[in-house]
Amino acid sequence: MAEVILENVTKKYGNVVAVKNVNLDIKDKEFCVLVGPSGCGKTTTLRMIAGLEEISEGKIYIDGKVVNNLHPKDRDIAMVFQNYALYPHMKVYDNMAFGLRIRGYSKKEIDMRVQEAAEILGIKHLLNRYPKELSGGQRQRVAVGRAIVRKPKVFLFDEPLSNLDAKLRVQMRAELKKLHERIQTTIIYVTHDQVEAMTLGDKICVMKDGVIQQVDQPINLYDHPKNKFVAGFIGSPPMNFVPVDIKQENSSIYADEGTFKLKLPSEFYGKLDTYKGKKMILGIRPEHMYDRLSYSGQIKEGSVAKLMVDFVEQLGSETYLHLTSGKNSFVVKADPHNTAKPNQIVEVVVALDKIHLFDLDTEETIV
Repeated sequence: MAEVILENVTKKYGNVVAVKNVNLDIKDKEFCVLVGPSGCGKTTTLRMIAGLEEISEGKIYIDGKVVNNLHPKDRDIAMVFQNYALYPHMKVYDNMAFGLRIRGYSKKEIDMRVQEAAEILGIKHLLNRYPKELSGGQRQRVAVGRAIVRKPKVFLFDEPLSNLDAKLRVQMRAELKKLHERIQTTIIYVTHDQVEAMTLGDKICVMKDGVIQQVDQPINLYDHPKNKFVAGFIGSPPMNFVPVDIKQENSSIYADEGTFKLKLPSEFYGKLDTYKGKKMILGIRPEHMYDRLSYSGQIKEGSVAKLMVDFVEQLGSETYLHLTSGKNSFVVKADPHNTAKPNQIVEVVVALDKIHLFDLDTEETIV
């Protein structure tokens, strides 16, 4: 098992900086997820850790040793790719055993490791089949098994579930989480799917344009995003963002959207002194807005907005109301039996203590 440390790691392709000055400490036995949109540098970072990409600047440590100049095979890592890359002419057993054979392990040791990994992954009954006889989920398990038999210090996963259908992805997420709890190995996992990141990670590293935006536990990223990008990337459906004017009326401060205004909690006031009379970006998650007809909590002064229904998404377990103020659009997560119709005016209660406020220019979180 091993701690992985990235120290001022940069990757350049000519004049293009793909990864910029990344500093990241992944603890021993931690499940760390690198997440972000396409082109954010997460896979490039993973490939530098694996030794598949040369590092332009900085240092990478695995188990206390600088590995910049070590060949991938000497880093004691195992990688699982998006493409399963199984040998089609070999049965499952031989696919899993191949890496051990070329490293000179004894037949007895190979068999013990393959059987153990197959037991963990529930694929013992597949050992005599060829890859073409397996489903996508079974092939992915074999690819993971091939990595497990190596018993490496660090597992690297590069979007391993993206080729699977939605139902199978959910199932495999649960299995990967249980696998980590069982084998207790350091895992670095790349995905563009924030739901996958939130489900799997002990720690999540959010990246954008080659730069780390925030590293934190999933719930802290959700509750306390560092900036507008993180706030919008984490959470499904994404956070609603609207420009507002910050106005003081008597002893109260309001966020004025133009068609409605929300009374901000007094605990926000200390951070808003320099923003009075200025514009900010207000963020509120769909799950923190409620249709007044089905809301059972206390309705606070300045917490209600009248919005018009654009369209309704009924998903069975929940309903999403797509609403407009005439100036801005909102998504509200509503009761599954909500009966709102297009062009209907609804009153929405906003959880005032769940509001986020961002600087208009820097997009950094202020509240």
